[in-house]
Amino acid sequence: MFTMSEDFSQDLIKDYKYWKVNVHQNQSYLGRCVVWCKRDDALDMTDATLEEHQELLQILKELRRAALELFNPDWLNYAFLGNEMRHLHGHFLPRYATKRTFAGVEFEDKLYGHNYQTDHSFVTSFELRQKIKQQYIQALSRLAA
Repeated sequence: MFTMSEDFSQDLIKDYKYWKVNVHQNQSYLGRCVVWCKRDDALDMTDATLEEHQELLQILKELRRAALELFNPDWLNYAFLGNEMRHLHGHFLPRYATKRTFAGVEFEDKLYGHNYQTDHSFVTSFELRQKIKQQYIQALSRLAA
């Protein structure tokens, strides 16, 4: 479960005015990220201000372009559920019709074409998360130039 009471500073991809983007600690979906609203009292999408919505759309477009460049997903899912963590945040989930290999690790999206489900048995090392994070940082930097 993703809670901001934990220290996720090492997973930070990019800090925006209203949002933070972190690489998700479980990479069973290669390139999965969490987009976290920085305002403490934001609970769900209807709480977001116009400015937060506009920046969120910009962030999702940037993440989409970066993920397509880096991992070549076949589809993208965006999930703003709030079931486990009651705070405005979303999951950015690249989806894959075929297996992918990144940094020597094989990823298989066994539910492609269906609703995603986190594979809690998939162990994501700190080193792997950092490699994915660095790839995103570099891609987002190139795309902003």
